[in-house]
Amino acid sequence: MSDFFAGIDRVPFKGPESDDPLAFRFYEPDRMVLGKRMEDHLRMAVCYWHSFAWPGGDPFGGQTFQRPWFGDTMDHARLKAEVAFEMFERLGVPFFTFHDRDIAPEGASLAESNANVCAIAEIFAEKMAATGVGLLWGTANLFSNRRFMAGAATNPDPEVFAYAAAQVKCALDVTHELGGANYVLWGGREGYETLLNTDMKRELDQAGRFLSMVVEYKKKIGFPGTILIEPKPQEPTKHQYDYDVATVFGFLQRFGLEGEVRVNIETGHSVLAGHSFEHEIATAVALGVFGSVDANRNDYQSGWDTDQFPNNVPEMALAIYHILRGGGFSTGGFNFDAKLRRQSLDPVDLIAAHVGGMDVCARGLLAAAAMIDDGGLDAALAERYAGWETPEARAMLESDLAAIAERVERERIDPEPRSGRQERLENWINRFV
Repeated sequence: MSDFFAGIDRVPFKGPESDDPLAFRFYEPDRMVLGKRMEDHLRMAVCYWHSFAWPGGDPFGGQTFQRPWFGDTMDHARLKAEVAFEMFERLGVPFFTFHDRDIAPEGASLAESNANVCAIAEIFAEKMAATGVGLLWGTANLFSNRRFMAGAATNPDPEVFAYAAAQVKCALDVTHELGGANYVLWGGREGYETLLNTDMKRELDQAGRFLSMVVEYKKKIGFPGTILIEPKPQEPTKHQYDYDVATVFGFLQRFGLEGEVRVNIETGHSVLAGHSFEHEIATAVALGVFGSVDANRNDYQSGWDTDQFPNNVPEMALAIYHILRGGGFSTGGFNFDAKLRRQSLDPVDLIAAHVGGMDVCARGLLAAAAMIDDGGLDAALAERYAGWETPEARAMLESDLAAIAERVERERIDPEPRSGRQERLENWINRFV
């Protein structure tokens, strides 16, 4: 045991009246909501990179955190793993997530780097067996090393493509061995800075083939989890090919992968794409590619991805409403892809931030469940689209323009607009949040 969280016990549930900052006010793992345990609805995870690898920098300043596990040795990596599982246990989270370069230092060769990752994975396996904490997903960092400055799968150098493929193979192997529920691909630099030196068709074809290889290898090794893509519109590149959910879906369709790959949607990335969080979730549900969620929030005044802990209950409630209406999570969950502010230096800040985020998700779930139980939105939608339930309207979708035009003239159809009742529905939402 390390002493990093000394004096901090396992976080208890104390209820809505509690003013204890290290106690849950709404998150009760065993509470039944719509016939299912709260923990099983939310499937929450702590991310390794922001919680244990991020040094506290921003675009204008460097490291502010001083952690005893910061360093490039395997001893540092082992201590980091010890502290991580101590935090998982204190929070009572069922899952965690990682990039390969979060958990172990990069070596002088890919073989050495892979050996480091596998050595830490062995520690993970022991701790997972002892604690019951599972792996929501793993992934490979194909963006930090300078070799990836022009992308990984989309790189103009075929040797970089090859290195990335080999790195992903190892990360997927480790994820499989640890029983991961998903494997994520984030195209951190799969895009361009300028079209002056970019062959877009070539790069898109490379990306499609790379993703197909991942799916093929998943099947070869018998990995039962879901392959996920995480959309993001920009930053670090000027334009990324996985801009938003709709763009990713079009990409998947082009390469025949829409039945093989789903999306991991992040709140902050939705904002950067000019969308709301619930829009991206509803789009994914409508297109049949909803997979998992990175729970955070973005600063609406900043032009970069701020990855703050979620604290907006109305926003979370609407997001979870759409998740529940879409059938809920299968292999996915809520991963806290969120980091402390660079002035939040203390170990207790790391615990308190997650406690707050978990409570926000719990409150959002309870509000969304109440909205579903009430049925107000379902009733409003049914009323608004009732005309499409008539035999004439359904038949029109199987008809043609000429026949429809003839009917309009024959029946002298001249429709008047009807109110969308937006304000009344917004008022209705506020009854629950």
